[in-house]
Amino acid sequence: MPPSTFQLWLEPLKVSEARAGVLYLSAPDNIRAWAERRYTGLIREALRAGGSELVDVSFAEGGSDNPIGAGADLDLNVNYTFDRFVIGEGNRVAHAAALAVAEAPSEAYNPLFLHGPPGLGKTHLLVAIANYLAASAPTLGVRYATAERFTNEFVAALRTQGAEEFKRRYRDLDVLLVDDVQFLEGKRHTEDEFFHTFNALYEGGSQIVLSADRIPSELSTLETRLRDRFEWGLTVAVEPPNLATRLTVLRRLVREAGVDTEGDVLTELARRIDANVRQLHGALTRVIAHASLTAKPVSTELVDAVIPKVSRSRETSPVEEIQHRVSAAFGISPAELVGSTRAATPLRARQVAIYLTRELTDLSLPQIGRLYGGRDHSTVLNSIRRIEARCGEDTQLAARVEQLRSAIHNGSTGSA
Repeated sequence: MPPSTFQLWLEPLKVSEARAGVLYLSAPDNIRAWAERRYTGLIREALRAGGSELVDVSFAEGGSDNPIGAGADLDLNVNYTFDRFVIGEGNRVAHAAALAVAEAPSEAYNPLFLHGPPGLGKTHLLVAIANYLAASAPTLGVRYATAERFTNEFVAALRTQGAEEFKRRYRDLDVLLVDDVQFLEGKRHTEDEFFHTFNALYEGGSQIVLSADRIPSELSTLETRLRDRFEWGLTVAVEPPNLATRLTVLRRLVREAGVDTEGDVLTELARRIDANVRQLHGALTRVIAHASLTAKPVSTELVDAVIPKVSRSRETSPVEEIQHRVSAAFGISPAELVGSTRAATPLRARQVAIYLTRELTDLSLPQIGRLYGGRDHSTVLNSIRRIEARCGEDTQLAARVEQLRSAIHNGSTGSA
C-alpha cells in the first residue's frame, strides 16, 4: 500500500499478544476502528503469505489481569453502555431484558437470545452487559466473542493442540456473550464444541447471552439440539427504529460531534435512512464529512446532494437494482453475476454486488447467498471482507463502489 497509508493506519498498531493462533493488536481509539474494518483481511493474508502459525487477528488487548480484558476476544467498546443505548418501540423489551441479565446474571433469563437484522443494536446490548459487569462485578469471569471468533479460536486450538486451554477459556466463566451465532451454521465440529460449551455453562449456573439475525427456529442448518437450547430462555426481537427513535439517535450524534445543523436537516435525514442505526450513522458521517471538505453548512441541500432520495415507485426490488447496476458497470450479464464462473471480472463484480446488498438491504447473509447462486453465508462474508479490504488499498475500486452506491440510492435509470 502507499507509504502514507501505511504510516497513517498500520504503523501505529502494536502487538499485544499472540495466543491460540490469534495475533492481538492494540491501537489508539481514532485508529483502531478504521484499521479493523479496512485492513483485518489484509493482515490475515499477510500472516498466511508469511507462513505464520497465526490464523487470525484481533484488535484487542491481551494479557490483562481484568477478567473482561483477558476474556474478551474483541476490544470492548466503552461507548456501548446502557446509558448510551437509544430506546425506542422496536428495542424496548430487548433493552429491559439485557439490563435485567446484567443486574442479576443467571437469575433473570438464561439464555437470553436477541435476534434481528444487522445494525439495530444487538452488539451494543451484549457489550453493554459486559461493560456493566466490569464496573459492578469485576470479580466475575466474563467473555464477549463473536461466533466467528469462537470458530477461529477452536480451529487454531485443534491445530496447536491447545484444546484444553480453549475449553478452560470458554467454560470457566460466569457469563458468556456470543454475537452472530448464525455463523455456526454448517460448521459441524464447531457446533459440537459449542453444544458442549453451552451445556457446561448452563449446568454450572452461568449466564449465556446470544444474538443472531434470525430466531432460533430459522437457523435451519444449525443442529436441532442447539436450536432447542437457544429457545430454553427468553427470545426477544430487536426491530428497526421508528422515525422518533432515528431522530433521537441523530440528535445525540450531532451533539457529540459538536456540529451545528440547519432547519429540518435531521428530520429529512431520518426519513431517508430508515433501515437501521448503523446506516443512519454512516449517512450522517458522510454528510458531515462533505460539509467539512466543502466548507458548507449541514443543510437539507447538502443532504440532497450526498444522500439522494430513494425512489419507492420502482418495480424492481432493491437487490435486482443492485444486480442490474453492478452488471452494467462491469460489462457482464446478470446471469454471469449470479453464476458459477470464477473469471476475474464476474468474480469481482459479484463480490461488489454482495457487498452493496449487505450494506443497502436488511437481508441476512444466508438470504443474500440464496440470491447470488445459492452460495453459503461464509462465501458471502468472505466477499464482503475482500471488498472492504480492497477498497482500502484500491482507490479506483473504492470510487466505483461509491458511484454505484450513489446511483442505487438515487434510483436513476442511467448507467452507473
